[in-house]
Amino acid sequence: MEIATTPQRFDTAELATLLAGRWADVRQRVRKSLDENPLPPPEDPGTEAQREHVLAQMQQLATHGVAGLGFPASHGGEGDVGGSTVSLEMLGGNLSLMVKAGVQWGLFGGAVVALGTERHHDRYLTDIMDMSLPGCFAMTETGHGSDVQSLGTTATYDAETGEFVVHTPFEAARKEYIGNAARDGRMAVVFAQLHVGGEQHGVHALMVPIRDEQGVAMPGVSIEDSGRKGGLNGVDNGRLYFDHVRVPREALLNKFGDVAEDGTYSSSIRSRNKRFFTMLGALIRGRISIAGVSGASTKIALEVALRYGEVRRQFENPGTQAETPVLDYLAHQRKLLPALAKSYALHFAQEELVSCLHDLSTAEQVDEWQQRELESRAAGLKALSSWHALHTIQTCREACGGAGYLAENQLTGLRDDIDVFTTFEGDNTVLLQQVAKGLLTNYKDEFEELGTLGMARFVADQFVGAVIERTAARKILQRIADAAPGRDDEDVLFDRGWQLNLFDDREQHVLEGVAKRLRRATSDGADPFEVFNNAQDHVLRAARVHVDRVVLEAFVAAVERCTDPDLAVVLGQLCDLYVLSTVEEDKAWFLEHERISGGRAKAVTEAVNTLCRRLRPHAVSLVEAFGTPRQWITAPIATGAEAARQQEQRTHEQ
Repeated sequence: MEIATTPQRFDTAELATLLAGRWADVRQRVRKSLDENPLPPPEDPGTEAQREHVLAQMQQLATHGVAGLGFPASHGGEGDVGGSTVSLEMLGGNLSLMVKAGVQWGLFGGAVVALGTERHHDRYLTDIMDMSLPGCFAMTETGHGSDVQSLGTTATYDAETGEFVVHTPFEAARKEYIGNAARDGRMAVVFAQLHVGGEQHGVHALMVPIRDEQGVAMPGVSIEDSGRKGGLNGVDNGRLYFDHVRVPREALLNKFGDVAEDGTYSSSIRSRNKRFFTMLGALIRGRISIAGVSGASTKIALEVALRYGEVRRQFENPGTQAETPVLDYLAHQRKLLPALAKSYALHFAQEELVSCLHDLSTAEQVDEWQQRELESRAAGLKALSSWHALHTIQTCREACGGAGYLAENQLTGLRDDIDVFTTFEGDNTVLLQQVAKGLLTNYKDEFEELGTLGMARFVADQFVGAVIERTAARKILQRIADAAPGRDDEDVLFDRGWQLNLFDDREQHVLEGVAKRLRRATSDGADPFEVFNNAQDHVLRAARVHVDRVVLEAFVAAVERCTDPDLAVVLGQLCDLYVLSTVEEDKAWFLEHERISGGRAKAVTEAVNTLCRRLRPHAVSLVEAFGTPRQWITAPIATGAEAARQQEQRTHEQ
């Protein structure tokens, strides 16, 4: 099997620069701030103490300017939306702090920026940035999480007083799991069904005071503490109820819909559905931040586990009569190195996503197709990154044995804190449905105006033929390529073009299958809901394989940017490992659909083994290159391992 020899050394500085990417200066700025200002995760003397600890750290962050990165320069910020998102990634070692910062400056402040107008910016932004006005993002309800469009909270305009009346009409409409609500928040961006003159205009957002400056709940506002959680206990999640709470007309965040004093509703977007999706699209930063922080936490876990695996010895090697570092065992390499390769792939995909967010946020005119592509990609990467984080952190815990189970070694705390990332800022399963919707409708406006029946019929009428035609051609090309005489079954595994085509072909084939199943919705007597519901497994698979292809393309582009030949070899092997370990995981599909032969399937497994062995000497250097702030690596099994490694290196040099 022809795998390029891995260089003994490569330019680690160039790798670090490549990974730092477009916002290298922001990453360095946050590292410097963290060096000067310790922000350790709260220990566990009790929930209240943890919350107090994180609030103090929030105030500390606010005094060092990091909070203003993403806010408009006209109001004391820096207008760097991408930099703001990257700065949150850098807090991956203190997830309670990251989430609270994300709520205050990303969700609460971000909603004021994105949904409000100049009057709101003038009044609130400075106080939001410096923490004078702690706030909440009150969207989720007990009865409606993912289905935001069906929220129960109401905001009814009273033309006689010029006020909105915000109300929780039934128990399931209470605002649930709201960050900053239980203890610190004084203002909330409340999402509610807007009623004006007896007509409903869909979900809008309003600024609603929930506490006075002394921390006492405002009249008509009831607040409950969500209580102890499985993780993130430095964040004060709470429940909010509104009993006919009155706020002035100007409290409506009116960028996409406004109400005049006389009760006349107006909007630049005529369609209620389109207005709703435009509003949600403006709030995409939170979801992208979750993807980035998921990646950052995964890198911390991998660094802890790889450092420990390099120095932890177990069982004597008969050839050397010395105990063997556990990272020398192939089984251990297989646990950690494919996960490291996937972390690289997701890192580069995240960098592209943040760049797209920044460019669209600062563009004078935003192309609607690009905006929808951003939303779809953000949904897919958030899902895959958070699932990867949860799985990898648990794998790292197991790879460290009993040491990994000790709280001081970080892995159990990271695992507990990251768990909810798979279901907040969008449940991952629902997010993948959103990705699939975009694929199936080719981002057509018609979908926003259609229910399940209309979507299914639209797919059947306008999409299926084109998909079948494309995938049929790809199948023929693939079969010709596989049957070509003289082509080596093993060497083709490392052909980048073959890898890209393989992922692309899988995506197109799965889409074709979904379209065929949905076409049945147009049959006489068919129940469109049942047809769509019965195809859910296929729909979700289409989304996942699409994101796999997007991630691979980002990794390949990064390898192409590399100018150092030795580093390019190592990165290329990491990319191969990402591809082939993904193929190995989905081997059943590739075999069932005759994309690979039995012999090639065996070759994939052998190639993964070989790549793990080749990359093993560089494992710690590769994870160090991410540049995780040193403040976040506190596990004794990692810091002690590094000291031992340095001592061993000094002894070897002498």
